[in-house]
Amino acid sequence: MNVPKNVVWFEVLLYLSLTLDALSVAFDDRTPTAEMTEQMITVATVIYALLILLLVYFVWLAAQRRKNWPRWALATALVLSVISLAQMIGDKGVELSSGIEVVSCALTAAGLYFSFTGDAQGWFNA
Repeated sequence: MNVPKNVVWFEVLLYLSLTLDALSVAFDDRTPTAEMTEQMITVATVIYALLILLLVYFVWLAAQRRKNWPRWALATALVLSVISLAQMIGDKGVELSSGIEVVSCALTAAGLYFSFTGDAQGWFNA
């Protein structure tokens, strides 16, 4: 069976978003401070990497294995990301990293929109 066009867009946009997230983590400032020791930074980086891999797996499950629940998990992750982004902008103001996160959230939102509309509606199993 051919994958519907909207599902392809969903997959591409979410993989682009996760690639931006991975690049953001890769180029994040890892300078130890009094609040963040070197060990804490290492653990946080590993957790971020594992979370990104988990989300990649969710995209694959939804797009290739036609599972419905990963779309909802990704939508929940988007809501949490937007809340976190709003707090980050409120605390630190607009920075390059927050700009990258805005683009990442926009890509995710667009991808999720495609997954719930058009020819994608009949693709996912309940």
